[in-house]
Amino acid sequence: MHPQRKKRLILVLGILVSVSLAAGLAGFALQQNINLYFTPLQVQKGLAPDHHDFRLGGLVKENSIYYEDKGAVLHFVLTDRKHEIPVVYRGIVPDLFGPNQGIVAQGQLKNGRFVASEVLAKHGAKYMPREVMQSLQQGR
Repeated sequence: MHPQRKKRLILVLGILVSVSLAAGLAGFALQQNINLYFTPLQVQKGLAPDHHDFRLGGLVKENSIYYEDKGAVLHFVLTDRKHEIPVVYRGIVPDLFGPNQGIVAQGQLKNGRFVASEVLAKHGAKYMPREVMQSLQQGR
């Protein structure tokens, strides 16, 4: 092989290896930061990851809200009208949080209950995240 061609081949192979390595590292980093959305049914079926962040959506069950530790810890049940997941949250809830309100909580599943790090409530009775609406319609 001609020395000039050999240099080009080495250069092209080096570039390919570098691009492949960069793409692999970017894919790995993105995979670690993806927060998947699950419904109470999917969590009960075991499809949600244990001890990894994900989003859980549904309705706050009527008469399931209670506070402990002088109001610092909130407990409630998230439902799709057929399946229920107990949720624990330490923090300030949005003003729109309440019974039968559609919410999306982010956190981790630990010991059979969802430990939320963030709770988002949507305003307006007509608006609800598409995933939550679909899961509620399937639950009927």
